[in-house]
Amino acid sequence: MKIPRFLLLALSAVLLATPVFASGWGDNYKEALATAAKENKKVLLDFTGSDWCRWCIRLKKETFDQPAFKEYADKNLVLVEVDFPQGKTLSNTVKMQNSSLQEQYQVQGFPTIVLLSPDGKVIKQQSGYIQGGPKGFIDWVNSGK
Repeated sequence: MKIPRFLLLALSAVLLATPVFASGWGDNYKEALATAAKENKKVLLDFTGSDWCRWCIRLKKETFDQPAFKEYADKNLVLVEVDFPQGKTLSNTVKMQNSSLQEQYQVQGFPTIVLLSPDGKVIKQQSGYIQGGPKGFIDWVNSGK
């Protein structure tokens, strides 16, 4: 069966317009805040050097890539990767946004995690690796300031 070209274009437009946040990590801060407000979730900013920072890579592998974290995040968080890669190319828009966020949240090292309320206020912020895998991370999110 051959699918008409206009139908393929329409489907592509719909898929591209769907926020990435529904399936995991996104890179658009403003969209994340809008999604969090709409769904009453917290926003988790992960300031990372995804392709060079060994503690960032370890946090991703041991925590963020684990099913327990993904299940928790799907229900409770809107995830934003604020990346500063050395080998991967980002769009100029994302680079400018990430630099602005780094300044706004006074991030000086990686990884740094910032947890925001649905209205964008800082709940807590931590620089460095958070131990304990998904459970340790979820406990950090759920603990007081």
